[in-house]
Amino acid sequence: MSYTNDLDNPELYFQVKTYAGNNSGSGQAITFDGSENMQPDFVWVKCRDVGHSHTIYDSVRTSPAKNFLKSDDNIAERTVALGSFDSNGVTFTNNDGFNNGSGNYVIWGWKAGTTGSGTTTGSGTGKAYSYSVNTTAGFSIVNYLGNQTAGHTIPHHLGAVPKFILVKRIDGVSNWHTYHGSAGATERFSLNETDPTDSDSTAWNNTTPTSSVFTVGNSGTTNVNDAKTIAYCFAEKKGYSKFGTYTGGGSNFQFIYTGFKPSWIMIKRTSAGTTDRWVIIDNKRDSFNVSNTGLYADDPQAENSTTSEQGLNILSNGFHIQNSNTKQNTSGSTYIFMAFAEAPFVNSNGVPCNAR
Repeated sequence: MSYTNDLDNPELYFQVKTYAGNNSGSGQAITFDGSENMQPDFVWVKCRDVGHSHTIYDSVRTSPAKNFLKSDDNIAERTVALGSFDSNGVTFTNNDGFNNGSGNYVIWGWKAGTTGSGTTTGSGTGKAYSYSVNTTAGFSIVNYLGNQTAGHTIPHHLGAVPKFILVKRIDGVSNWHTYHGSAGATERFSLNETDPTDSDSTAWNNTTPTSSVFTVGNSGTTNVNDAKTIAYCFAEKKGYSKFGTYTGGGSNFQFIYTGFKPSWIMIKRTSAGTTDRWVIIDNKRDSFNVSNTGLYADDPQAENSTTSEQGLNILSNGFHIQNSNTKQNTSGSTYIFMAFAEAPFVNSNGVPCNAR
């Protein structure tokens, strides 16, 4: 019996690293410190102690990586060279976003890998696209051109139905349109905003993604004619990733089962009429419970270490909320979460992981 879909060691596909900037004239090489080497294709970096924007690079838009996006802003990509994606990490140039000499940082890195290109399908004129995909880990990066026609289908190459998709126009101002399986294709919300879900037929064309494509409508964000657009697509993989929902319990602290010991968790309140942050917790900035050092994907502010606002315990099979704050656990409110594993709860040999 396979417990993990060949994902016994998640560090082959996702890693977290904290480091100090050095502002060296030659830049700085950052090596992941997991037990496995991993060359990332998607990196997300945040300064922890100063209000610099989040910076996002990938290997598909430009190689070597030269242009970054900000998760907390709707701007077009900016030309600032990252340096390089290396066999077990990245090399940074000097920039406040990832290598200021007085800054402390965290980097989250995902592995894709197999590259290719093709032509989009569905309604309207097909457009060229390129991609990098890892079907084992359920992650792909797709760079495509919009055609402004409802029913435009974009191949994601996952071979499984994506449960979480981030889409951003990269050559113009546009919000990060976000698809989450629990909200469905009739709703959209933005990674760079605190707003709840909102009904919108133009973003995802009211069409649930399939195992081969996701569909966009005639949106001014996900499908502008001839606009360069990037999509980060995630399918759920047992023992490695989970994209789910839960209802806040207030003073009843909620346990959320993932089937693995999480390495990275992002939570967003989505109830109608509410606003709240996209809270990110990981296993390196707090190496023991309670994990309460939050960063906000929608805001450049420094990390906030307040248990009453975002504290949770990372367990061997999920996470346990330790607060009744609006960001994670207001009674009756709906929340979505995205999580990636440090280790599966039970590996393919039937051996359980250790709690921390």
